[in-house]
Amino acid sequence: MIDRNMKNVLVVSIGFLSLFTAYGGLQSLQSSLNAEDGMGVTSLSVIYASIILSSMFLPPILIKNLGCKWTIVAGMGCYVTYSIGNLYPGWYTLIPTSVILGMGGSPLWSAKCTLLTISGNLQAPNENKAAADVINKYFGIFFLIFQSSAVWGNLMSSLIFGSDTNGANITMEDLQYCGAGVCADINSNSTTKKPAQQLVWTLVGCYIGVGVLAMIIVAVFLDNIDRDQAREFREKREPFWSTFLATFTLLKDKRLVILIPLTMYSGFEQSFLSGEYTKNYVTCALGIHFVGYAMICFGAANSLCSFMFGRLAEYTGRAPLFCLAAVTNFSCILALLFWKPHPDQLPVFFVFPALWGLADAVWQTQTNSLYGVLFPRQKEAAFANYRMWESLGFVIAFAYSTFICLDIKLYILLGVLILSMVTYLWVEYQERHRADLKVLLQNHPIKTLHQLHDSISCALQKN
Repeated sequence: MIDRNMKNVLVVSIGFLSLFTAYGGLQSLQSSLNAEDGMGVTSLSVIYASIILSSMFLPPILIKNLGCKWTIVAGMGCYVTYSIGNLYPGWYTLIPTSVILGMGGSPLWSAKCTLLTISGNLQAPNENKAAADVINKYFGIFFLIFQSSAVWGNLMSSLIFGSDTNGANITMEDLQYCGAGVCADINSNSTTKKPAQQLVWTLVGCYIGVGVLAMIIVAVFLDNIDRDQAREFREKREPFWSTFLATFTLLKDKRLVILIPLTMYSGFEQSFLSGEYTKNYVTCALGIHFVGYAMICFGAANSLCSFMFGRLAEYTGRAPLFCLAAVTNFSCILALLFWKPHPDQLPVFFVFPALWGLADAVWQTQTNSLYGVLFPRQKEAAFANYRMWESLGFVIAFAYSTFICLDIKLYILLGVLILSMVTYLWVEYQERHRADLKVLLQNHPIKTLHQLHDSISCALQKN
C-alpha cells in the first residue's frame, strides 16, 4: 500500500514527466529548428532571464498564497503557452511566450521542491529515518520519472521528423565545420535544413496535448498538503516587502553564496548539451532527425542514475557522488575538444549524452537535496535562489552561444566546473565540521565559557 506522501511524490513526478516531455523536446530542437538569426537560442535566453526575474519575488508569494499544488498547476499553464508559440515560430510569438514561461518557471520548480521537502519531513518519523535520507530518496524517485521525459519527448520528435523524405544531404565539406576547433557559423549549413512544416505542426500539437494532460493530472490527483499553512498565511498576511525580499534575505547566509557557482554550473552544463552538442555535433554530422535519439540516451541514463544515486547517497553521502559527476563531465569536455564527429562513428554520438546524463543525475538530485537539507526553514526562498542562479547559468550560456567559438565555450564550461567543485567541497567540509561540533556539545554539556573554549579548541585540533 502506497502511503499518502509517496502518492504525492508519484503524482507530481508523473505531472512533470508529461509537461517536460513537451518542453524538453522543444528545447533540444530550438538551436536547430529555429536557427534563423539565432531565434531559437534567443528564446531560451529570454526564458531563463524571465525565470531569474520571477525568482526574485514570485515563488514565496505564490506558494504561501496558493499552496504548492495550485502554484504547480499555474506554472504548468505557462509552459503550455510556449508550446503554442512554436506552432508559428517568429519573434512576435516566441519571445512573449518565452517571457510567460519564465515567469511561471521559478514558482513551478520552487513549489515542486518545497512539496518534496515537506513530504520527506512528514514521512521521516514514520520510517524512523533521518529527514535528509527520506528527502534524498524522494528527489531520486522524482528525477527517475522526470528525467525519462527526455526519452519520450525526443522519441516523438525523431519518429515524426524521421518520416520526412527530404532529409539532409551531408557532404565531406559540411563535416569539416562540425565539432570544436573550427570557428564557423553552421546556421546556413545544409545539415540544419528544417523538416516539412506539416511535421512541425504535428509534433507541436502532440506537445501541447501532453502539456495540458500534465495540468489535469496534478489538479485532480495531487493533495494540497500545505493548504492549512497557505490559509493561515492569507489570514495573517506578512508585509509584502518581507515576502518579496525573502529570496534576497537568504543571501546573508554565506553557505548559499558559496554554492552559487555549483548552482550556475547546472545551467551551463544543461544548456551546453541541449544547445551546443545537439547543433555542432549531432545535427551537423548526422542531421536533425538524430537529435532526438541522442537526447534519448541522455534521458535514459539520467533517469536510471537519478533513482540509483538518490538511494546510494544514503550510504555514500553526497561528496563521492559530486566527485563522480565532476570527473565524468571533465573527461567528456576534454574529449569533445579533440573529437571530430563523423557519421562512421555513430555509437560515439550516443555515448557522450549517456555519460552527460549520468553526471547530470548527480547535479540535479544532490544539489536539490542539498538545498533542502541546508535551509529547512526557508524552503521557498532557498529553492527560489536555486532556480535564480541556475537560470543565470542558462542565460549566460545561451547568450554567448552565437558569439563565441565552440572550443572557448568548452573551456568556459571546464573553468566553471572546477570552481564549482572547490566551493562545494568547502561547504561540505564546513557542514561536517559543524555537525561534529554539535555532537560534541550534546555529549559533553558545557557549564562555563572556559570549558566551551577548551572544547572548541579540541574539536578544531581533531579536524
